[in-house]
Amino acid sequence: MCLGVPGRVLEVNGQIAQVDFFGVRRETRLDIIDEPVGPGDYILNHVGFAIRRIPAGEIEDTLSLYEMLMREAEGDMMAADVRGEIDATRTGAAGRAPLAPRGGANG
Repeated sequence: MCLGVPGRVLEVNGQIAQVDFFGVRRETRLDIIDEPVGPGDYILNHVGFAIRRIPAGEIEDTLSLYEMLMREAEGDMMAADVRGEIDATRTGAAGRAPLAPRGGANG
């Protein structure tokens, strides 16, 4: 099973974007994404590559679904691993604003 993680694009420099993943900035490659993105857009990331631009009308549903899946998968080893990664990145990102839908607290 592959897991894509949603994130908000903060800036784009050529084929590399700075993306906010639940309060943590990471570089993400844009080589294979399905359409161009810019700051404020949301992407689905897989192993460091943006694989899909999330349409504006799907952002809140996508984020809600992701969080629901993590809650529902309580006890699942893979979900626990992903949850641990998210928790670790949140701990390392103290003081940064969390991921929020466009037009929300962060833009």
